[in-house]
Amino acid sequence: MMRSSRFFWGDRVMGDLLDVEALESGYGLIQVLWGSSLSVACNQSVVLLGVNGAGKTTLLKTIAGLLDARKGTITFDGNDITRAKPNVRIASGIGYMSELGIFPNLTIEENLQLGGYFRSEKENRIRADQMYDYFPDLREYRKKMGGSLSGGQRKMLGVAKTLMAHPKLVIMDEPSSGLSPKFVKKVVEVLKLLHEQEKVSMLIAEQNVSFIDFAQKIYILDKGRVTFDGDVEELKQNDTIRETYFGIAH
Repeated sequence: MMRSSRFFWGDRVMGDLLDVEALESGYGLIQVLWGSSLSVACNQSVVLLGVNGAGKTTLLKTIAGLLDARKGTITFDGNDITRAKPNVRIASGIGYMSELGIFPNLTIEENLQLGGYFRSEKENRIRADQMYDYFPDLREYRKKMGGSLSGGQRKMLGVAKTLMAHPKLVIMDEPSSGLSPKFVKKVVEVLKLLHEQEKVSMLIAEQNVSFIDFAQKIYILDKGRVTFDGDVEELKQNDTIRETYFGIAH
């Protein structure tokens, strides 16, 4: 059963920033999503957990406008964006980071400039300096090509590029992909810091359970359907989920 679309934050009750209702999508004749629903409140961190092939990437691409919704609705910041073009969604405050996350044939500086495409040159200079403060390695290597960076540095650049436009909501597709366990921990720590300091909502699709402690809300996607909606404690108390994701038999 899906929960209420109202979320308590401090002393206030916040409405949902993103509300996805009964979404269906896919590729050609192949349907991947089957009536999937989720929500993200203002300043909330949400993790969408699922194994490979569960439909996580399809769901994120449909929210970002890279795939068409066949059924259902997507509401962002009070506006129906179900049929909106990707550029309209970006301009409205949605930042999307794919699994690759960067343009490998562009320098770090050029990647950041593209991330701030809708901002002025002055705003981008100020914002790039802020990103370099968050990620010192990027400042040191800012003239290097994105493709020459290590896997961890590429992820950091992908996050920085996404944040350049001051998005209200950041959507990330498997930021742990290709990283060592040590660097996954670092990515989680950086995302926690950014969430606290930037006050940005986050929707992160992952199969790595290291990300659940970062989440204020968790969804599990299985074969294109949302099968769980709750917090970390509820997740860990579910015997079936514990066995599937943590290897703990009930």
